[in-house]
Amino acid sequence: MPKSTKEEKFRWIKPILDREITIKNMAKVCPFSERSIKYWLDGYRKYGLDGLENKSTRPKTNPKETLIRIKEAIVELRNKTKLSAIKLHWKLEKENILIHERTIGKILKKEGLTRKYRTRKIKYKYIKVPLSRGELVEIDVKYAPDLVKNRQYYQFTAIDCASRWRYLKIYSDYSNFSSMVFLEELIEVAPFRIRAIKTDNGSNFTNRYTGYLKSSDPLNPKLHCLDILCQKYNIIHYLIDPGKPAQNGKVERSHRSDQEMFYEGNKFKSLKELNWKIRIWNEEYNNLEHCGLNGLTPNEALKLL
Repeated sequence: MPKSTKEEKFRWIKPILDREITIKNMAKVCPFSERSIKYWLDGYRKYGLDGLENKSTRPKTNPKETLIRIKEAIVELRNKTKLSAIKLHWKLEKENILIHERTIGKILKKEGLTRKYRTRKIKYKYIKVPLSRGELVEIDVKYAPDLVKNRQYYQFTAIDCASRWRYLKIYSDYSNFSSMVFLEELIEVAPFRIRAIKTDNGSNFTNRYTGYLKSSDPLNPKLHCLDILCQKYNIIHYLIDPGKPAQNGKVERSHRSDQEMFYEGNKFKSLKELNWKIRIWNEEYNNLEHCGLNGLTPNEALKLL
């Protein structure tokens, strides 16, 4: 009994090779077509038994295959910007290059440029409450990863929940005074009126877990200086639950973009250079397409809200 497909094929063509039967007569008793028998004979005469191996029927060319120049543009843009497939789709669409985001994803996967997650992410369905610009602004602080002239600096970040418009500023510390100065600068430069802010429970934002306990009158605790400043400008100050940074998700996600797309690709020789580069990066971020805005940039979303 044949042990492989090529031995099975050889069993059918051997009588023809030995001139015991013709091809036409063999086709009458063989479960395969006359064309297949001729194809096997030709392969055997050229390459022997190796010519009877099963070959892939996959076409060598595809008339709908993406052009090489477009593939190269996608790979180059991915390496330069580290954007996701959907964001690359929106960016290329503005350049009149129409290609589906799933096709871009397949190209990135083939080139080994996809993000590798350790665990499968659990997806939750959240109810999105429509907000107007300035209705809620998330504020947080991020360490500048590298020391500049052996000194640590801190990035204050504010992001509008509705439009994703963002403002960044570098400070030498993250004290109460720096938080107040940042909020006053934000009020001046923001293209909208800020009605509420949301922060974590750091001591530079609130004294709920420090000053309240030390207050001589627990029913009338001493207010944090940032809360006093918020009252001055008629701004509501919300706090997230302790240990729940996901409640400040928009600013936390923007910090990941800062790390991957800004800090990992830049080195700073001085504070002046850091301030200059982060100002350029902030302008670039505000002109970057966002999935949460269905392909719009923060500056485009500001005009529609």
